[in-house]
Amino acid sequence: MNLSPAIPIFRIFSVEKAKEFYLDYLGFSLDWEHRFGEEFPLYAQVRRSGLTLHLSEHHGDATPGSTVFVPVEDIDALHRELDARQYRYAKPGIDVVGWGRQLQVADPFGNRLRFCELSKD
Repeated sequence: MNLSPAIPIFRIFSVEKAKEFYLDYLGFSLDWEHRFGEEFPLYAQVRRSGLTLHLSEHHGDATPGSTVFVPVEDIDALHRELDARQYRYAKPGIDVVGWGRQLQVADPFGNRLRFCELSKD
């Protein structure tokens, strides 16, 4: 038996806002989109490096306000990249915590991505 990495599902309420945040701001790529029909909700997969997320407009998929913990190497490089994009709805900083450093950013739907670099001590 082998367990694969979990894929968090985030509830979204606007495809346009989700793409602006996840693709344009955070730099994810869109792997695929699925709808059961033309007027049905979106279910999509985005990916950046080793992180895969599912974004869903479906009622009952996930709870807005969830947080995902994302281990990252070189949090300073991530911070510079995000800062350079001039996204008007988020200006995250790096916080020092007892076990390392973190950069937390909330999507337009209240979900949070907590990028964390663990101390090397």
